[in-house]
Amino acid sequence: MSFDGDEEILQDFLVEAGEILELLSEQLVDLEQNPDDSNLLNAIFRGFHTVKGGAGFLRLDALVNCCHSAENVFDTLRNHKRKVTSELMDVVLETLDNVNAMFEEVRQREVPTPAPQELIERLDQLALPEGEATIHSAAPASADQGDITDDEFEQLLDALNGDETASAAASETSAASPVASGDGDINDDEFEALLDQLHGKGQFAGAPVAPAAAKETAAETSSAQPTDISDDEFEALLDQLHGKGGSPKAVVAAASAAPAPAKKPEPAKVPAVAKAPAEPAQAKAPARDAAHAASETSVRVDTKRLDDIMNMVGELVLVRNRLQRLGDQSEDEQMHKAVANLAVVTTDLQAAVMQTRMQPIKKVFGRFPRVVRDLARSLKKEINLVMHGEDTDLDKNLVEALSDPLVHLVRNSVDHGIESPAERERAGKPRVGTITLSAEQEGDHILLLITDDGAGMNADVLRRKAVEKGMYDQDGADRLTDQECYNLIFAAGFSTKDQISDVSGRGVGMDVVKTKISQLNGQLSVVSKLGEGSSIVIKVPLTLAIMPTLMIMLADQSFALPLVNVVEIFHLNLSKTNVVDGRECVVVRDKVFPLFHIKRWLIRGGAGNVEPENGHVVIVSMGTRQVGFVVDQLVGQEEVVIKPLGRGLLGTPGMAGATITGDGRIALIIDVPSLLQHYS
Repeated sequence: MSFDGDEEILQDFLVEAGEILELLSEQLVDLEQNPDDSNLLNAIFRGFHTVKGGAGFLRLDALVNCCHSAENVFDTLRNHKRKVTSELMDVVLETLDNVNAMFEEVRQREVPTPAPQELIERLDQLALPEGEATIHSAAPASADQGDITDDEFEQLLDALNGDETASAAASETSAASPVASGDGDINDDEFEALLDQLHGKGQFAGAPVAPAAAKETAAETSSAQPTDISDDEFEALLDQLHGKGGSPKAVVAAASAAPAPAKKPEPAKVPAVAKAPAEPAQAKAPARDAAHAASETSVRVDTKRLDDIMNMVGELVLVRNRLQRLGDQSEDEQMHKAVANLAVVTTDLQAAVMQTRMQPIKKVFGRFPRVVRDLARSLKKEINLVMHGEDTDLDKNLVEALSDPLVHLVRNSVDHGIESPAERERAGKPRVGTITLSAEQEGDHILLLITDDGAGMNADVLRRKAVEKGMYDQDGADRLTDQECYNLIFAAGFSTKDQISDVSGRGVGMDVVKTKISQLNGQLSVVSKLGEGSSIVIKVPLTLAIMPTLMIMLADQSFALPLVNVVEIFHLNLSKTNVVDGRECVVVRDKVFPLFHIKRWLIRGGAGNVEPENGHVVIVSMGTRQVGFVVDQLVGQEEVVIKPLGRGLLGTPGMAGATITGDGRIALIIDVPSLLQHYS
């Protein structure tokens, strides 16, 4: 689709309409819970109306027609001529799906596909007052499409002002305008003349053309109403012209049939809406300047440019690390001060650039009211979704990456967690189950919780399923702790459902969730209590671009352990270890940790080296599991920039990427879950 001259308008429409449509999904689900909320009804009506208006500017007729029909339904609802029902909401939500699909086509610069005619007819039926039969019109089918043609607009003007007045205005405008309007468009001068005809000269005039005219206009404005027109006033003006919520074409037909008035209406009587108190012209000028200045406080920036800036900040972090290492080796005090100042500025710059990439997790959470509502209806369950911490910010890349895993987890809570209303009543619970979705910042990480008050998990059932699927023998399954049993739900192919449905039962989904969270350097764990419910806890870093790590040495090679995985570090006499089930372990404060010499895995010939008597042990965690890594040397904590591995090393087990250390070496970044899964 071509938007040659309207690219700027299109971009504004995509931003504004995109935000409105995201909000509408949440508002519509709220409305079903609070059908008598007049503020919510008005907000939804305005949402569809605003999207329709923007689409009209861009001549997106399919989008205009669909939004217009939805708008009519909500005009009927807010005037209390019909009640909100689940069946009505099914139709409206289907309409929103079609609007979203058309909006996505417009985003891709494609012609939007019209909504099914059957859906439009159902909306038109719902727009009628309750109990009222459909009135079939003898007019052509296209007469209620919501658009108004140039000819019809001319008829409307003739009906309002009289044929002679409109003709005189057209002649006057043509003579005054240097640009011919034969192509159907209207230029600025012609539009001004048209407004003068409708509302009186000077009511909505633009910039004056002569000093004398300026004085006259200022005098009029100071004693009449303000020059600018607000959004509410514009809405009311449309209502004056087209009727509230009605189709413009219906008004055209009525206006054409009405006798033409003998003279032009008085200017003061036309818009009965803009009754703002009069202000001195001098007082309004600074206000307009302030509004103009405020409108320029934000700019639209391509996300690729932000990514480029973030990459450059990452390179600056590497240079800072290098200079800090060199500064530590120098005894020059001025050098130390300069490096310290550079470190402060770099840290502040890094935080500022990261802030520009931050988005509220509301972008993800906004999808879930609709997901829960639709799935609960299909499963015949009653579920209330509660959300907390929607304004928590995190990196835009993480917002996008978390979307699918969270959908899996929420659907799992609806399907597996919450019982049917009858089962809940038998267990002495309320019929309506509750799923709580919350987010909060914890240091340089985000903590996400998906909690339900359902049946909880039965560790014995999970053990039995693990044996049936051949994951453990009976003896090994009996030794699993309850917490380890809960984590079995993230194993590939594991499902407790006996019947396969379109929602669950295939054992696909939860293992994908765990893999995705691991790729984000995050952690995933489950807490459950039989009969009371379950919680799934996700911990992910604020950003993926720069990662705090613990630098270690294996032989003469540097490696970086993500700090999120590190629990504690201690020195150990390696001759005093224990062997449990054939695996070397270490006991610390009455807790047993499996011990792994990762140098044997990662360094060629590492297994053949003479083992030292003493070593450093780093306890790392993956969810609820903790193990010990034996390392040769601890270098210290360092922020690193993650660089992707080259084509030859891509997919190397246990490696998340590479970085350049402060001493100029190349260090591999260890992916702890992948390392253990592959080698242990």
